[in-house]
Amino acid sequence: MTKYIPLTAIDCLIPSLLIDAESPTDVLHANAAARFLAATQMLEALARIELHNANDVDFQHILQVPAMVLRDGCDLMDVLGWRLRV
Repeated sequence: MTKYIPLTAIDCLIPSLLIDAESPTDVLHANAAARFLAATQMLEALARIELHNANDVDFQHILQVPAMVLRDGCDLMDVLGWRLRV
């Protein structure tokens, strides 16, 4: 496994956001949990409000944020899983 794993939410040739695969497992878990909690809280807030004036582009922009944060959390959990299997 390489030391630095790029986040996959944004596909680019030269990644600039990386996960240190050698971070302590509790740090990987804490960072993943923080992202899952943030995305969950945002989606719960969106579920409680009325968005009848929002158009399709608004919805895409609004939902892109929790999707990206959830993807980051999944990437962190993947690295954590690899670390636990080693």
